[in-house]
Amino acid sequence: MSEILGIVTEYNPFHNGHLYHLAESKRKTHADFVICVMSGNFVQRGNPSLINKWTKTEMALLNGVDLVIELPTVYATSSAENFAEGAIKILNSLKIVNHISFGCESCDIDALNKLANVLYEEPKEYTALLSHELKKGHSFPKARENAVLMYLNDLSSFSNILSKPNNILAIEYLKALRKTKSKIKPMAVKRQKVYYHERCIVDEYASSTGIRDMMRHNEFKDIRRVMPSSAYGLLREEYKKGNYMFDLSKFEHEIIYLLRRMTIEEIKKYPDVGEGLENLLKSAANESNTLYDLINIVKSKRYTQTRIQRILLHILLGIQEKDMQVAKKITPYIRVLGFNDNGRMLLSQITKANPKLSMITSVKKYMDQCNNKQLKNMLEKDIFATNIYTLGYEYDSWANLDYTQKIVTI
Repeated sequence: MSEILGIVTEYNPFHNGHLYHLAESKRKTHADFVICVMSGNFVQRGNPSLINKWTKTEMALLNGVDLVIELPTVYATSSAENFAEGAIKILNSLKIVNHISFGCESCDIDALNKLANVLYEEPKEYTALLSHELKKGHSFPKARENAVLMYLNDLSSFSNILSKPNNILAIEYLKALRKTKSKIKPMAVKRQKVYYHERCIVDEYASSTGIRDMMRHNEFKDIRRVMPSSAYGLLREEYKKGNYMFDLSKFEHEIIYLLRRMTIEEIKKYPDVGEGLENLLKSAANESNTLYDLINIVKSKRYTQTRIQRILLHILLGIQEKDMQVAKKITPYIRVLGFNDNGRMLLSQITKANPKLSMITSVKKYMDQCNNKQLKNMLEKDIFATNIYTLGYEYDSWANLDYTQKIVTI
């Protein structure tokens, strides 16, 4: 029987650290095949992807992934909890995945599991501590970190885990595996040399954040060092075409326009808006001409920049709280972005293992034939997200690429 590895990622863009993670994950799990669940044109920290989802798919397939499935936009732009749960639900639904591997700053699965169990079970003592920390004015991530550390009363073992972004996602994957009673076995691979937010180059490694920063400064000699040659070549092509964007400021006029047009009650309908944040957003939009100014007016100890960016992105894409609540209750479709010959075999195995699975290889066909309003609405969000994304291109801002772009095959 084949060993099949699942990976959840953004590949924003694909670099040598990702290549190392893939190789090490395959080695440790003895995997025969790799399935990747990947964010599309917008990503979890409330920004557009540097390059489009089809180019990211090609990078992945050229460097060891066999099948790429899109993580629907509603999950991909959500909190770490909803992001992880959506991806795990997809991997579970395939019914052929044995392992999931995630890159993180700590590879102590036992410690990660202990933290995940507290956050999943939410014992009364922990929730009381969390409430106390939130009342102090901390952001939710910071309040949660403080409450868990106080509950476990073991700073030496856990203090450096909850402050790191990849560790936080790892804990959410473990939570989701438990919540969904998944049989998939988790494993962690320690990040090599450069962490998520770092902008330096160490040997042949740099973070995605660092690569985006280098690209912003036209430092392509350095970028070439830290990416596989095939991925680097694709990145250069997209750069020459003007098909790239660094952050949400590409859409700042659209976002400020929407906030100025919307009422306070309309703003309140979006995820993570509450506690009077709707008033702050409205006021900031009325006195800002740039996204940078708007975010800095609203940002505080309680409201992190990432939270604000996600809210602004959801407003741009029309993803409301009701859409998030539906996403939490359903199993998403399988949107195939690309595959190689091994991936073609995997698709056949998936169909046999789960004949009732909603699998999309043609968006038009699916939209014409789908009778499930919730899944159809979720896919409409993906289509609209692509249509908005291409508005950020320098030259050709084509619409309806989800209908016209072919599945990437290698």
